[in-house]
Amino acid sequence: NSPTMTQRTIVPVILSGGSGTRLWPVSRESFPKQLWPLLSDRSLLQDTVLRGRGAGFTGPVVVCNQEHRFLIAEQLREVGVANARIMLEPIGRNSAPAIAAAAMLVAEDNPDAVLWMMAADASIADTEALHRALQVAAVAARAGKIVTFGMQPTAPETGYGYIEIGAELPAAPGVHAVARVIEKPDVQTAARLASDGRHLWNSGMFVFTARALLREMAGHAPEILAPVREAISG
Repeated sequence: NSPTMTQRTIVPVILSGGSGTRLWPVSRESFPKQLWPLLSDRSLLQDTVLRGRGAGFTGPVVVCNQEHRFLIAEQLREVGVANARIMLEPIGRNSAPAIAAAAMLVAEDNPDAVLWMMAADASIADTEALHRALQVAAVAARAGKIVTFGMQPTAPETGYGYIEIGAELPAAPGVHAVARVIEKPDVQTAARLASDGRHLWNSGMFVFTARALLREMAGHAPEILAPVREAISG
Protein backbone atom coordinates (compact mmCIF):
# COMPACT_ATOMS: atom_id res chain seq x y z
CA ASN A 1 0.00 0.00 0.00
CA SER A 2 1.01 3.62 -0.42
CA PRO A 3 2.58 5.70 2.35
CA THR A 4 -0.75 7.50 2.74
CA MET A 5 -2.18 4.54 4.71
CA THR A 6 -3.13 5.79 8.16
CA GLN A 7 -4.31 4.28 11.40
CA ARG A 8 -7.87 5.04 10.30
CA THR A 9 -7.60 2.70 7.33
CA ILE A 10 -8.98 -0.82 7.41
CA VAL A 11 -7.36 -3.58 5.37
CA PRO A 12 -9.74 -6.42 4.34
CA VAL A 13 -7.95 -9.77 4.56
CA ILE A 14 -9.77 -12.65 2.91
CA LEU A 15 -8.82 -16.27 3.52
CA SER A 16 -9.64 -18.27 0.42
CA GLY A 17 -7.63 -21.41 1.00
CA GLY A 18 -10.51 -23.82 1.58
CA SER A 19 -10.95 -26.79 -0.74
CA GLY A 20 -14.73 -26.88 -0.35
CA THR A 21 -14.93 -30.66 -0.30
CA ARG A 22 -18.02 -30.68 1.92
CA LEU A 23 -20.07 -29.42 -1.03
CA TRP A 24 -18.68 -32.03 -3.43
CA PRO A 25 -19.37 -32.56 -6.33
CA VAL A 26 -20.50 -28.95 -6.92
CA SER A 27 -17.50 -27.72 -4.96
CA ARG A 28 -14.21 -29.52 -5.35
CA GLU A 29 -10.52 -28.96 -4.84
CA SER A 30 -9.96 -27.48 -8.29
CA PHE A 31 -12.96 -25.13 -8.01
CA PRO A 32 -13.99 -24.70 -4.34
CA LYS A 33 -17.29 -23.29 -3.14
CA GLN A 34 -16.03 -19.72 -2.61
CA LEU A 35 -15.56 -19.42 -6.38
CA TRP A 36 -19.14 -20.45 -7.20
CA PRO A 37 -22.18 -18.09 -7.39
CA LEU A 38 -24.17 -19.94 -4.73
CA LEU A 39 -26.08 -17.04 -3.12
CA SER A 40 -26.17 -14.33 -5.81
CA ASP A 41 -25.06 -13.77 -9.38
CA ARG A 42 -21.54 -13.26 -8.02
CA SER A 43 -19.30 -15.82 -6.39
CA LEU A 44 -18.98 -15.98 -2.61
CA LEU A 45 -15.46 -14.56 -2.95
CA GLN A 46 -16.67 -11.66 -5.08
CA ASP A 47 -19.45 -10.82 -2.62
CA THR A 48 -16.92 -10.94 0.23
CA VAL A 49 -14.46 -8.65 -1.55
CA LEU A 50 -17.18 -6.13 -2.39
CA ARG A 51 -18.21 -5.84 1.28
CA GLY A 52 -14.80 -4.33 1.97
CA ARG A 53 -14.71 -1.88 -0.89
CA GLY A 54 -15.10 1.88 -0.69
CA ALA A 55 -14.09 4.78 1.51
CA GLY A 56 -12.10 3.76 4.56
CA PHE A 57 -10.75 0.54 3.07
CA THR A 58 -7.53 -0.29 1.29
CA GLY A 59 -7.37 -2.89 -1.44
CA PRO A 60 -7.88 -6.37 -0.05
CA VAL A 61 -5.27 -8.98 0.74
CA VAL A 62 -6.45 -12.38 -0.52
CA VAL A 63 -4.67 -15.48 0.78
CA CYS A 64 -5.24 -18.47 -1.47
CA ASN A 65 -3.84 -21.77 -2.69
CA GLN A 66 -1.29 -21.44 -5.43
CA GLU A 67 -3.43 -23.44 -7.86
CA HIS A 68 -6.31 -20.94 -7.56
CA ARG A 69 -4.29 -17.76 -8.19
CA PHE A 70 -5.46 -17.18 -11.76
CA LEU A 71 -9.09 -18.05 -11.03
CA ILE A 72 -9.13 -15.61 -8.14
CA ALA A 73 -7.34 -12.87 -10.08
CA GLU A 74 -9.93 -13.22 -12.85
CA GLN A 75 -12.85 -13.09 -10.39
CA LEU A 76 -11.44 -9.93 -8.82
CA ARG A 77 -11.06 -8.37 -12.26
CA GLU A 78 -14.68 -9.21 -13.09
CA VAL A 79 -15.93 -7.04 -10.21
CA GLY A 80 -13.48 -4.21 -10.86
CA VAL A 81 -11.06 -4.84 -7.99
CA ALA A 82 -7.66 -3.93 -9.37
CA ASN A 83 -5.80 -3.06 -6.17
CA ALA A 84 -5.83 -6.47 -4.45
CA ARG A 85 -2.71 -8.21 -3.23
CA ILE A 86 -2.80 -11.98 -3.61
CA MET A 87 -0.70 -14.06 -1.23
CA LEU A 88 -0.07 -17.64 -2.26
CA GLU A 89 0.10 -20.71 -0.06
CA PRO A 90 2.20 -23.33 -1.85
CA ILE A 91 0.74 -25.93 0.54
CA GLY A 92 -2.63 -25.57 2.25
CA ARG A 93 -2.24 -24.92 5.98
CA ASN A 94 -4.73 -23.91 8.64
CA SER A 95 -5.78 -20.32 9.25
CA ALA A 96 -3.12 -19.22 11.74
CA PRO A 97 -0.13 -19.15 9.34
CA ALA A 98 -2.23 -17.40 6.68
CA ILE A 99 -3.34 -14.73 9.15
CA ALA A 100 0.22 -14.25 10.40
CA ALA A 101 1.53 -13.91 6.84
CA ALA A 102 -1.08 -11.27 6.00
CA ALA A 103 -0.25 -9.33 9.18
CA MET A 104 3.46 -9.39 8.34
CA LEU A 105 2.78 -8.18 4.82
CA VAL A 106 0.66 -5.26 6.04
CA ALA A 107 3.10 -4.46 8.86
CA GLU A 108 5.83 -3.79 6.29
CA ASP A 109 3.91 -0.62 5.35
CA ASN A 110 2.10 0.19 8.57
CA PRO A 111 2.11 -2.05 11.67
CA ASP A 112 -0.72 -0.01 13.16
CA ALA A 113 -3.09 -0.61 10.25
CA VAL A 114 -6.31 -2.38 11.23
CA LEU A 115 -6.88 -5.75 9.55
CA TRP A 116 -10.38 -7.12 9.05
CA MET A 117 -9.88 -10.85 8.66
CA MET A 118 -12.65 -12.99 7.21
CA ALA A 119 -13.33 -16.17 5.29
CA ALA A 120 -14.17 -15.97 1.60
CA ASP A 121 -17.40 -17.96 1.89
CA ALA A 122 -19.56 -16.12 4.44
CA SER A 123 -23.16 -15.09 3.80
CA ILE A 124 -23.91 -11.60 5.18
CA ALA A 125 -27.10 -9.90 4.05
CA ASP A 126 -26.88 -6.50 5.77
CA THR A 127 -23.61 -4.87 4.71
CA GLU A 128 -24.51 -1.52 6.30
CA ALA A 129 -24.99 -3.15 9.71
CA LEU A 130 -21.75 -5.06 9.22
CA HIS A 131 -19.85 -1.84 8.52
CA ARG A 132 -21.33 -0.20 11.62
CA ALA A 133 -20.19 -3.13 13.74
CA LEU A 134 -16.80 -3.01 12.05
CA GLN A 135 -16.27 0.63 13.01
CA VAL A 136 -17.08 -0.19 16.63
CA ALA A 137 -14.67 -3.15 16.52
CA ALA A 138 -11.93 -1.00 15.00
CA VAL A 139 -11.95 1.30 18.05
CA ALA A 140 -11.04 -1.66 20.27
CA ALA A 141 -8.55 -2.97 17.71
CA ARG A 142 -6.71 0.37 17.69
CA ALA A 143 -6.50 0.09 21.48
CA GLY A 144 -4.55 -3.15 21.04
CA LYS A 145 -7.38 -5.68 21.32
CA ILE A 146 -8.13 -8.62 19.05
CA VAL A 147 -11.85 -8.47 18.32
CA THR A 148 -14.14 -11.27 17.18
CA PHE A 149 -17.68 -10.84 15.89
CA GLY A 150 -20.44 -12.69 17.70
CA MET A 151 -23.71 -13.77 16.10
CA GLN A 152 -27.03 -14.26 17.86
CA PRO A 153 -27.73 -18.01 18.01
CA THR A 154 -30.86 -19.17 16.23
CA ALA A 155 -30.61 -22.89 17.03
CA PRO A 156 -28.72 -25.24 19.38
CA GLU A 157 -25.99 -25.80 16.80
CA THR A 158 -23.27 -28.19 17.99
CA GLY A 159 -20.81 -27.52 15.17
CA TYR A 160 -20.03 -23.91 16.16
CA GLY A 161 -17.99 -22.26 18.87
CA TYR A 162 -19.84 -20.15 21.44
CA ILE A 163 -18.60 -16.94 23.11
CA GLU A 164 -19.66 -16.02 26.63
CA ILE A 165 -20.19 -12.25 26.77
CA GLY A 166 -18.07 -10.50 29.39
CA ALA A 167 -17.95 -6.93 30.63
CA GLU A 168 -18.14 -3.98 28.24
CA LEU A 169 -14.76 -2.38 27.54
CA PRO A 170 -14.65 1.20 28.90
CA ALA A 171 -12.38 2.34 26.05
CA ALA A 172 -14.60 0.83 23.33
CA PRO A 173 -18.34 1.19 23.96
CA GLY A 174 -20.31 -1.64 22.40
CA VAL A 175 -17.39 -4.07 22.58
CA HIS A 176 -17.33 -6.70 25.32
CA ALA A 177 -14.59 -8.86 26.74
CA VAL A 178 -14.77 -12.55 25.89
CA ALA A 179 -15.38 -14.33 29.19
CA ARG A 180 -14.71 -17.73 27.65
CA VAL A 181 -15.09 -19.74 24.45
CA ILE A 182 -16.88 -23.08 24.32
CA GLU A 183 -15.98 -25.12 21.25
CA LYS A 184 -18.58 -27.42 19.65
CA PRO A 185 -20.67 -28.30 22.72
CA ASP A 186 -22.93 -31.32 23.04
CA VAL A 187 -26.64 -30.99 22.27
CA GLN A 188 -27.77 -30.27 25.82
CA THR A 189 -25.08 -27.64 26.40
CA ALA A 190 -25.73 -26.05 23.00
CA ALA A 191 -29.44 -25.74 23.78
CA ARG A 192 -28.64 -23.88 27.01
CA LEU A 193 -26.03 -21.63 25.41
CA ALA A 194 -28.29 -20.71 22.50
CA SER A 195 -31.13 -19.60 24.76
CA ASP A 196 -29.56 -18.05 27.87
CA GLY A 197 -28.86 -14.63 26.32
CA ARG A 198 -25.23 -14.64 27.47
CA HIS A 199 -23.65 -16.49 24.58
CA LEU A 200 -23.08 -15.79 20.90
CA TRP A 201 -21.84 -17.88 18.03
CA ASN A 202 -18.22 -17.16 17.15
CA SER A 203 -18.32 -15.97 13.55
CA GLY A 204 -14.64 -16.57 12.82
CA MET A 205 -14.30 -12.96 11.64
CA PHE A 206 -11.68 -10.89 13.46
CA VAL A 207 -10.37 -7.32 13.64
CA PHE A 208 -6.92 -6.39 14.95
CA THR A 209 -3.90 -4.30 14.15
CA ALA A 210 -0.98 -6.04 12.50
CA ARG A 211 1.14 -5.10 15.51
CA ALA A 212 -1.28 -6.63 18.03
CA LEU A 213 -1.69 -9.89 16.11
CA LEU A 214 2.04 -10.40 15.69
CA ARG A 215 2.63 -9.54 19.35
CA GLU A 216 0.12 -12.14 20.52
CA MET A 217 1.43 -14.80 18.17
CA ALA A 218 5.00 -14.14 19.32
CA GLY A 219 3.84 -14.82 22.87
CA HIS A 220 1.50 -17.74 22.24
CA ALA A 221 2.51 -19.37 18.94
CA PRO A 222 6.16 -18.58 18.17
CA GLU A 223 6.49 -21.93 16.40
CA ILE A 224 4.06 -20.65 13.76
CA LEU A 225 5.54 -17.19 13.50
CA ALA A 226 9.14 -18.19 12.78
CA PRO A 227 8.57 -20.20 9.56
CA VAL A 228 6.02 -17.66 8.30
CA ARG A 229 8.54 -14.85 8.79
CA GLU A 230 11.14 -16.88 6.90
CA ALA A 231 8.69 -17.50 4.05
CA ILE A 232 7.72 -13.83 3.80
CA SER A 233 11.31 -12.59 3.87
CA GLY A 234 12.37 -15.23 1.36
